[in-house]
Amino acid sequence: MTTRTRNLDTVLLSLEILRRIPRNRKITAQELHEQLQHAGFTRDLRSIQRHLDTLSEHFDIERDDRTRPYGYRWLARAGGLSLPFLTPQESLLLHLAEEHLKHLLPAPLLKSLDDFFFQARVNLNDPERAKLEKEWTHKVRVVSTTLPLLPPHIAPGVFNTVSQALYENRWLHIDYRNARRQRRRHDIMPLGLAQQGPTLYLVCRFRDFNNERTLAIHRILSAEISDLSFERPADFNLAAYEDEGRFQYGEGRRIRLSFYIDKDAGAHLLESRLAADQTVEETPESYLIRATVLDSLLLDRWLKGFGDAVWGIEKESVE
Repeated sequence: MTTRTRNLDTVLLSLEILRRIPRNRKITAQELHEQLQHAGFTRDLRSIQRHLDTLSEHFDIERDDRTRPYGYRWLARAGGLSLPFLTPQESLLLHLAEEHLKHLLPAPLLKSLDDFFFQARVNLNDPERAKLEKEWTHKVRVVSTTLPLLPPHIAPGVFNTVSQALYENRWLHIDYRNARRQRRRHDIMPLGLAQQGPTLYLVCRFRDFNNERTLAIHRILSAEISDLSFERPADFNLAAYEDEGRFQYGEGRRIRLSFYIDKDAGAHLLESRLAADQTVEETPESYLIRATVLDSLLLDRWLKGFGDAVWGIEKESVE
């Protein structure tokens, strides 16, 4: 590596460290080291510590050396390190990503993006740079198709622990209380994370079993990452798991469904079909709907939700 290349490499690393030093909390060299590794910077911990010590001498960075490990943050009066390459459009995209994807990103990655999210918010609050982009955040919403419910409470630290274990393919020790209020401890292999409405679910395998289970994250009372890693099962696919109707409380059985529905109640099914092969026959007072769907508890609840406006329900298994 030439001297010029080494110097450029040092500058890039320093800029990356400066961008990741927070303003509203302290960060340790170990945390920065982990974030930088996820970002593709392969340096040892001692090298990061040396960079931090040097940068804290030349920038408005507080180094809290009262206890080890030392903590670093921008001073309250500091202007910090602005990100001029972050355009208003990119700031808007990051803001929306933080709002809607925060439970679907792995915890280490989400943590490493903290300061980018912060800078995006700063940019959007700049009246001279991003007026239209800031207005856009008040012009769009993700609207629930069901009665909106508040998300269930998740015990502190559980989501981050579960997310990290899922990200790193490591076993988890959990204390779980099921819907029947029965409490058990389990060793689980985390395989997938899904958000359904306000609720987060973890797809996993219990130790010594090869079938998948779906656990509600908010029912995990505590979680601890094991030192043991695992080889992700080649026969598991989260998209296929969803296609089988597992998040709809079904067993993947496909059926040919038919039912009559009152015209007022069923008009939306002419626009938003149940399936690609849906057919509709019109009668003076109703529609006869036929479609191939997954049989599930969610389907039954949906049909019952129409009350007397739906009748003549028939289900025929599809081989």
